Amino acid sequence: MKKIISITLIFAALICSQSSCKVYSFTGANIPTDIHNFSVDLLQNRANNGPASLAQVMTDKLKAKFQTEANLKQVASDGDLQFKGAITTYTITSDAPVSGASSGLTKLTITLQIDFLNSKNDKDKWTESFTRFSQFSSSINLTTIEDQLVNDIGNQLMDDVFQKALVKW
Repeated sequence: MKKIISITLIFAALICSQSSCKVYSFTGANIPTDIHNFSVDLLQNRANNGPASLAQVMTDKLKAKFQTEANLKQVASDGDLQFKGAITTYTITSDAPVSGASSGLTKLTITLQIDFLNSKNDKDKWTESFTRFSQFSSSINLTTIEDQLVNDIGNQLMDDVFQKALVKW
């Protein structure tokens, strides 16, 4: 019985080494076995507004997402997976008009444009814009909740980038 199990395991390892086996994670990520690291260039803030720290916050969120959920090592440049891009939209707009006031809700929208390259697979590259927003009561001063909104929207955006790069559903 032990011999049969040993032969089966050896056979499975040989098949896996000869095919395009991938590592799957609990996040749904589909990571090829030859992918070990990633690099992220500082995202540029081309939105002309928003907090001064916005570019660094979004860059750090992208790095953290791939370190923790893909379990990949971050390198300074030329990673197996490479990310660069920009914040192209940071807008505050009125939403949901109410009687006697200009608006009952305000919406903060952030758009990221991400350029992705899998250096191990020439066909796996893309440029895409990801947009998310959050609404809040117009009676609330944006400066009191801006950090929390940016954090929440940033988390949603990084989920979108992660899904596009590694889950590919």
